Formats: sequence, C-alpha cells, structure tokens
Amino acid sequence: MTTRTVRLATRGSSLALRQANEVKTALETRRRSVELVEVETKGDQIRDELIHRLGQTGAFVRSLDEQVMSGDLDGAVHSMKDMPTEIPDELIVAGVPERTRPNDVLLTPNGLTLDNLPNEAVVGTSSLRRTAQLLARRPDLTVKPLRGNVDTRVKKLLAPSLQREHERRLEETDTDNEDGESDSENAGSGTHDQPPQEWFDSLTEIERNALGREVDTEYDAIVLAEAGLIRSGLSHQIDFHRLPLQEFIPAPGQGVLAVTALKGKTADAIYSTVDHSPSRVTSTVERSILAELGGGCVAPIGVYARLQGEYVNVSVRVLSRDGTEEVADSRDLPVERHAKAAREFGAALRERGAADLIEQARRDDIRIPAREE
Repeated sequence: MTTRTVRLATRGSSLALRQANEVKTALETRRRSVELVEVETKGDQIRDELIHRLGQTGAFVRSLDEQVMSGDLDGAVHSMKDMPTEIPDELIVAGVPERTRPNDVLLTPNGLTLDNLPNEAVVGTSSLRRTAQLLARRPDLTVKPLRGNVDTRVKKLLAPSLQREHERRLEETDTDNEDGESDSENAGSGTHDQPPQEWFDSLTEIERNALGREVDTEYDAIVLAEAGLIRSGLSHQIDFHRLPLQEFIPAPGQGVLAVTALKGKTADAIYSTVDHSPSRVTSTVERSILAELGGGCVAPIGVYARLQGEYVNVSVRVLSRDGTEEVADSRDLPVERHAKAAREFGAALRERGAADLIEQARRDDIRIPAREE
C-alpha cells in the first residue's frame, strides 16, 4: 500500500504549530501522512513593527502561500484573521475547521475584572480594535503596545507581581532565620503560609517561567483572544475574564483556521476531511463585510457572525482609534445569499459613516512612526 505525504506550511511559533497539528491530526489516514514544514514569515522577522502595519502586507501569510504556489508544499495553515481579504487567484481556501471560541479575554495578575481595574490602569494590546473598544468602555485606561507569542504576553503580565511576591517571601525567611525561628516553626504564623520553595512548587508552569522574565512595562491587565489561550494550552493555567461579544466584537475570523491549497486532489481531500460548513459560512460573512468596508489593517473594526437557522446574525462595530466615535449595527442575513448580503450590509455601513472613520484612521496611521521606539 502506497502512502502519500501531504506537506503543509506553518509558522514556527508554538501557537501556529499547535494549530497546524490540529489540521495534521484530522488529515492523517492509513494512506495519507502529513508533514508540517516550518516557514519563517516577515511578521516573524520584524519584531518591533506595529501589528496592524504587518497585517497590511499579509506579513504572517504570504511566505507560506508562496511555498504552496511554487509547488514546493501542498498547503498552508493560517489563522483566518491574519489573512488578507483577497488571496491570489491560484489559491483557494480548501478547508475551514470548526471555529473555537471567538471571544477576547481580560487577564490580570490579581483576578480583577475590567470594571474593577484602577483608574488609569495600564492595559497591554497591540490591536487597534481592542484598543478602541477598551477606550470606548474605559476612556481613563492607558493602553500600551504588547507583542510576542501568547505565552510571552502572559509572562510579561505575570512577571512583576510574581517577582515581588517571591522577594517578600525570601525577605520573610531571612528575617525569621535572623530571629532564630525555623521555616517550619514560622510556616503558619507569618504573612505567608508557605516558604519560598513550596510556594514556587505550587505555581503553574507559565507562572514559574514568568518569574525569570525581565519586562520594561508593568501591565495591570492584558487582552488576548481566548482561542490563543486555548490552543496554546494555557486556558487552564491562568484565570481570565471573558469579555462580552456584544461589546467587544472580535476581529473577522477570530478563532478560525484556514487551510489554503491549489485546486486539485489535495484541496478536495482537505475540504472533505476538515471543512466545517457553519464556520465557513460565518467566516465568509465576516470577511465579506471587512472587504467591503476596507481599512481592516488601519481601522478598529469588529465583525462577528453566528449561524441561526436560515439566517446569519452578524454584528459590526467600526470605531475611531480613540474609541470616541463609532458606527455599529446588527443584521440577520439569509444563508442562501450570505456572501452577497454581507457585502450589501458592509456598503450600507460605509454610507452611514464607517467610511469616514476608516479614512480618518488611515490619516492617523500616516502620522504614526512605523516602528516603536
């Protein structure tokens, strides 16, 4: 029996590899093996560029798809929200696996909710959309850039408070020893009920790794996609608060994977094996609206669609970068013409003022330095 090997391109980050392995597991059969090939992208190479500017050129996508179009690889696994709304004519989105949770989540070192954060709290994100939505809800917040893999961002959040706690425990132990008391005698009577080593052993893996992390900015909170936490294996290691979808409308395609390929037998196999029809329909609606609006890389735009019987309910929120202005609406679109209806909805939003907000965001983008100092 001949076994055919399908070679899929993926980025080399831990999250990208986990996502690609989901597709690999689904595709593998007794007669078909799957090999993942790591490809470095422009987005991986340029680490201090603002996220939205990288998105303008498909910085996390193009290098992978070029390997497919050249015939060197059979397909590529992407995060749908990283993909430009227009893809090369040679390629098709062969497979859209079932979507995981689309929500944004708030993480804090001490379990605080968004409403309970102190005045002028520092919140980390490099997403224009999340920044605008946060400021629309809490204009007092200080939102600062935050890049890196999901685990890197979590470590940057946790490191300062964990390091302070570790130092306090060490100082207490030193003081107890100077007073002639043993750790065991003082374990239940001091400020802390565990000596430093026991406390360290009780931490999760991500917390232990964060202890040794040096950070330039101390964040009171960070905002991430819940899908990233789930696929990074961190959702059970850290507490988080799920932000409401009706207010924090996610990026188009958030939580969705896409497998691109050339038309042919491999694309057919990907489609028949991994494609989830409801996820394809809803992500098509979201991306069609984004394409009609334009400005997805420079303007804060949230689009979220849900399949409800014969209709797709979709909510859209377009904001100014500071969150002070917005155009928002929801609509039920018929499933049988969901792509066309989505474009019509996007055009209506443009006429209602979304185009003006996007144009203003584009002008603001020109005035912002390309790289962070």
